[in-house]
Amino acid sequence: MTGLSKGLRKIEVALKWDPSPTGEPPNDLDIVAATYQAADPFGEPAYLVHFDSRSPDGTITLNRDSRTGQGFGVDEAMTVELDRLSPEYARVVVGVAIQQGAGRKTFDEVEGTSVRIAEGYTELIKSDLSGVSAATAATVAVFTRDDSGEWRIQSAIRGFDVDPGEFTRLMGKDYS
Repeated sequence: MTGLSKGLRKIEVALKWDPSPTGEPPNDLDIVAATYQAADPFGEPAYLVHFDSRSPDGTITLNRDSRTGQGFGVDEAMTVELDRLSPEYARVVVGVAIQQGAGRKTFDEVEGTSVRIAEGYTELIKSDLSGVSAATAATVAVFTRDDSGEWRIQSAIRGFDVDPGEFTRLMGKDYS
C-alpha cells in the first residue's frame, strides 16, 4: 500500500425483504459472492460464497441466512474481509439471487427489498433494486484490487433473468 490510503478493508453486505403475503410461497433471496483470480479476473470464479457456505480461507462469511424474510432488521448479512484476501485474488463480485423453487419470481414481486453495502459506519452502496425490477438476480457491487494492492468498489447493479445457478456463471463476466 502507498501513502495514507488504506483502500477498503472489511465490508458488510446486508439484504432485507418483506415476507410473502399469507398463503403465498415464501420469498427466498440470497447474497452471493464470487471471487476471481488475478490471472483470470473475468473467467470462472475461484469460489462462490452463498447460503450455508463461507470462503475456504474464512475471508468471506455469510453471517445470516433467511429463507422467508421474516423477522426484524437484516434478513441476510455477509462479511467480506478484503484486506485478508490472498494476493492471488483481484476481484470479488457480489450479487443477489431469488430462489425460483416455487415458480419464477422477480424483484418487483418481492416487497421491501433493500441492499446495503458498508464499511463500518460508512455506507458505500444502497439500493432497493427497483432499477432491475424485472430481473430474478442482480449484481450489486464489484470490488477490485489495484496495482498497489488496495481494494476499490464499483456500483454494478445489473439485472439477470436466470436461475441462481446460471447467475453464478454469468455474474462476473465483462459486460463493458
